[in-house]
Amino acid sequence: MAVKYSFQDHLINRQAEAEEAMLKQFEEGHYTIQNPLVVYNAYLVNPLSAVVCFETEKEVAVTVTVLGKTPQANMGHTFPKAKKHVLPIVGLYSDYQNKVEIREYRGDSNVITIDVPDVFDGKKVIYSMDTTPEYLQDNVILVSPAGEDLAVAFDYAGDARWHMNVPCVFDVKRLKNGNLLMGSSRVIQMPYYMSGLYEISPCGKIYKEFRVPGGYHHDEIEMEDGNIICLTEDLRSETVEDMCVLLDRNTGEILKTWDYKDFLDPNTVSHSGSWSAHDWFHNNAVWYDKNTNSLTFSGRHIDSMVNIDYETGKLNWIIGDPAGWPQDMVDKYFFKPIGNNFEWQYEQHANLITPNGDVMCFDNHHYGHKDVERDQFYAAKDSYSRGVRYRINTKNMTIEQVWQYGKDRGAEFFSPYICNVEYYNEGHYLVHSGGIAYDQDGNPSEALGAFAKDQGGRVESITVEICDNKKMLDMHVPGNYYRAEKLKLYSDGINLELGKGQILGHMGVTKEMETDIPLENSGEMLPDSCNARVEDEIDRFTFFSRFEKGQLVMLLLEQGDEVHRYFISTTAVSHLAMCCGTFLDSDERNTRTSINKAGLKGTYDIRVIVDDKKYETGVKITC
Repeated sequence: MAVKYSFQDHLINRQAEAEEAMLKQFEEGHYTIQNPLVVYNAYLVNPLSAVVCFETEKEVAVTVTVLGKTPQANMGHTFPKAKKHVLPIVGLYSDYQNKVEIREYRGDSNVITIDVPDVFDGKKVIYSMDTTPEYLQDNVILVSPAGEDLAVAFDYAGDARWHMNVPCVFDVKRLKNGNLLMGSSRVIQMPYYMSGLYEISPCGKIYKEFRVPGGYHHDEIEMEDGNIICLTEDLRSETVEDMCVLLDRNTGEILKTWDYKDFLDPNTVSHSGSWSAHDWFHNNAVWYDKNTNSLTFSGRHIDSMVNIDYETGKLNWIIGDPAGWPQDMVDKYFFKPIGNNFEWQYEQHANLITPNGDVMCFDNHHYGHKDVERDQFYAAKDSYSRGVRYRINTKNMTIEQVWQYGKDRGAEFFSPYICNVEYYNEGHYLVHSGGIAYDQDGNPSEALGAFAKDQGGRVESITVEICDNKKMLDMHVPGNYYRAEKLKLYSDGINLELGKGQILGHMGVTKEMETDIPLENSGEMLPDSCNARVEDEIDRFTFFSRFEKGQLVMLLLEQGDEVHRYFISTTAVSHLAMCCGTFLDSDERNTRTSINKAGLKGTYDIRVIVDDKKYETGVKITC
């Protein structure tokens, strides 16, 4: 039997079709403020959203208010005056008959009902939210995926008010125009390298996908001119997570590239407990400091935050335990601790620079020191994580610890991976411990979250906000979440822009296997036991199949004498870093291989070599 084939159109194209149908219905009807057109989840990906369409006789501003379960939970926005109103509604409740007030400026009003089903299918998504409406106001705490739980945002009462039903992973940033910037929902290489970034409205409309040849992971920032710094890698190289690019906001093209091997030697860096030659740096954060025109990268697997010159890419300084580094590097680039109660950070995440030049990060404190022998590292039950702030002096190369939070909470706040801190103002911070895990006996887990859960354990996250050393918010949720961000769902830039979104940039050429295995076609179809299927898209396709561990497997694209070979690994992999387990399969025999169409032209037969036999799939791919 032929391998199953399906074509999945790009989400931007599907959204354009849905929007076109909505606007056609709007144009053909007579919708007023008393009888508006209400389209639930109009853009398919945010089931706690809707779009409301109606006309008014005169140009008038309209205020939309999602009525909360309490008055303090109301969320609203005033949209610019117009005659035709196509208004995004965000902040709806799950499993609830939502009431939404639509009010003309000094004019008519109406309260409509939007029924929303249980978008979480009965699953508990929060344990507790300890804050006040006076503190959080109409902000939400948004947490982004690190596992099977997708992005969700909670109000002061702990009610979910925003949710994505597609896996847009890693960091979420609010752009100056009010849109959100987040990882795309398209994984191009396991375990979590995505096709690029989405610029997306809070209601779910994708305005742009910025495709990146090396994929996107972990973090991104918007520059003052609107261009985007994006963490990436060279997917054709032998190393990962050691490259950064600057993307043109209008075209998606790469304007500048920083390769970390240009300023650090992978063979001489000091190793964290999770280091591997393949993932020698493991970059999980980037920060631009305009005061010094520099970039700071967080290298989890070298226990260090590394600062380079933006223009030249030359190394400026390194914050981290100097143990294990070459002495000439220590003398030139490392800081000397001063003051009391100083501790280095280990396997840190989410570095940032404060307005006065201090450096903050989430210190996971995984393993806790630089001892080479792994059995000398601290156990999870004896570990802690914290938010920490360092004050550095680059003239005399000294470093002082000026603030921390989390150490006193011990193992209950310990996250060996992911997490972040946010700086709001002096003394006002967020600290998100999103990688907490317990084993099946209820003890702090030695395994990272996704694997702890597979072994019968449980995972959770704790997010706190501190103001003048007083805890103002404490949110406790089931599931591991990569980062937490505080933001308003309604902002000045939330006005809906109509029209089809843009697919920018381009995909990279997928790495091929050079070794030829000379086998004649067997003429046999790939066995049904492989449970194979092909999901085709406009710019790549994904081959899903199941093989036994240790089998030799190669996917072939054949067009006459033209052959492209792609290795499919069936060996068990020991994951020392898994910042996003969203795409992991519970069955290790299942494989997922994505092939970009870049560099390919024409129609190809897909064939598969398994051990010593070449099989047909019956599937053709057109590039």
